[in-house]
Amino acid sequence: MNSISLSDAWKQEALNWAAWAREPGHDSYWKFHRDQFLQLLPEPGELTVDVGCGEGRLARDLAKIGHRMCGVDVSEKLIALAREADKDGDYRVGNASKLPLDDNCASLVVSFMCLHDIDDLYAAVGEMARIMKPGTSACLSIVHPLNSAGKFSDENEKAEFVIDGSYLDESRYAFPIERNGLSMTFHSQHRPLEAFSRAFERAGLLVEAMREHRVPDDIAREVGWKRWQRVPMFMHMRIVKR
Repeated sequence: MNSISLSDAWKQEALNWAAWAREPGHDSYWKFHRDQFLQLLPEPGELTVDVGCGEGRLARDLAKIGHRMCGVDVSEKLIALAREADKDGDYRVGNASKLPLDDNCASLVVSFMCLHDIDDLYAAVGEMARIMKPGTSACLSIVHPLNSAGKFSDENEKAEFVIDGSYLDESRYAFPIERNGLSMTFHSQHRPLEAFSRAFERAGLLVEAMREHRVPDDIAREVGWKRWQRVPMFMHMRIVKR
């Protein structure tokens, strides 16, 4: 039994995450899938809402290409850092399961590497649907459920990928990591694809596009990454509100 919620665990990691996220080229955002995620997005509309915006790096990148942004995060520390980095931006403290926004206000919702870090998936997806205008999209990035269900036996490019435990059952996990003098612990919930599908169904949202990204060739040439061209690290989805 976990003693604290995912949201509280991430609040505790807020400053570690900010340092990790703001080191250029350091995190998966820079290395593996920001550019692929941007390809999934529609053209900027009236308002783009970033759910789980953290310290604001995606919101800042989207603002540069014409999006009028509103970022929401449960961590007061991360919202303060986002405001410091983008003094003209709109950043609000709020839980994904109770967004501080009006009904039908968003022409696009984005949530980058966040839904697997949220305690109540159904409530969060329901809130995304509530703030979306009819006919608009939400673009989401998550740890691929295959990734969170298992691991490679070693770092060889032909290593076996082994599912430890059950892919189909939800489970909480923590992933401590240290790299280049920075360290933090990622706190997440493994959920099978069906859990996400059921959340979308309940909220009346339809999956329009789904992408399973392999590690890019230039990164795969680095020691230890070739094996990740056989198994997806991340998944991107575009869902629509009818």
